[in-house]
Amino acid sequence: MEWYTIKNIDAIDSPALVIYKERVRQNIKQAVAMVRNIENLRPHVKTNKIAEVCSMMMDDGIFKFKCATIAEAEMLGIIGAKDVLLAYQPVGPKISRLLQLVQKYPATKFACLIDNITIAENISDLFNAAGLKIEVYIDVNNGMNRSGIKPAGAFELFGTAKALEGIKIVGLHGYDGHIRITEVAERQQKSNSAFEELKQLQAQIAESYHTNLKLVTSGSPTFPTHAQRENIECSPGTFVFWDWGYKTLVPDEPFDLAALVITRVLSIIDNETICTDLGHKSVAAENPLPRVHFLNAPEVKPVGQSEEHLVAKVPDASLFSVGDVLYGVPVHICPTVALYERAVVIENNEAVGEWKVVARDKKITV
Repeated sequence: MEWYTIKNIDAIDSPALVIYKERVRQNIKQAVAMVRNIENLRPHVKTNKIAEVCSMMMDDGIFKFKCATIAEAEMLGIIGAKDVLLAYQPVGPKISRLLQLVQKYPATKFACLIDNITIAENISDLFNAAGLKIEVYIDVNNGMNRSGIKPAGAFELFGTAKALEGIKIVGLHGYDGHIRITEVAERQQKSNSAFEELKQLQAQIAESYHTNLKLVTSGSPTFPTHAQRENIECSPGTFVFWDWGYKTLVPDEPFDLAALVITRVLSIIDNETICTDLGHKSVAAENPLPRVHFLNAPEVKPVGQSEEHLVAKVPDASLFSVGDVLYGVPVHICPTVALYERAVVIENNEAVGEWKVVARDKKITV
């Protein structure tokens, strides 16, 4: 029996997200083993969005987390995570929601990002009025070009914002998700160059202001490089489930596939074409086709997709029957997880229960 085969597959409706618990546990342990100190590990929960998965990490000694939404932050507060960084600059109502989180879950230390003085002042004013102070990290753009402020501007921002009463600047955050190179040595070199910008900024602030800031960095592709450094926090996320994209892009990394999508053949169109129920409502659709690869039928090649259907070419459609099950590895697992309200949990090749994907919602209670 292949590792992914589910004994009681007839009990699972399709399409479905299935999570292989033993493999999740192995991936977590692998990540813990890679860092010099478990305090250097701050996993990003945007991939899994599931309280039970985060609790598994806590069982292995992980107590710091990174997240992208208020709902993900609240999920971590609910399970009693000690240290949560909202790796996003809150704007508008999100600032007051963050304040509510801090007030509702006092056992969890929350922090967030800033990259401009206006938002820093807005956060400071709101927290100061509530008699509170929140820790913040300056979001540094060291190549991703998506959010954050360039190092020179970050130095100026620190000097301007450090006196604000409602915030305390404790660190620098630099996400290097733009470094996605298969060749290991080149990936390491690019990672080192991007990290050097953070180190130089950290040293500049230490010399000018006598303040030693923490450093938070690393996506999954650069995690092995950063894991060897001292006194930084690594924040990979995809490692916990892994996906086809990273399996092929960075094959040197030691993680195993741990989450799949289950689909069934809906129709036999002609001698070389079939249709399944895996539409783009059920698997991340931002990448070009193929967006999924089938472990038990690698010859199935997706050629078209709509909301509820996936059309695929096959060498011989007579080998398939309506109702046949296909086990698919998404190219991108993170947004795929967010498409499902619940995930089916697999242990010893058997479906044993469900986990709610609680943080797929924009709001839990706050």
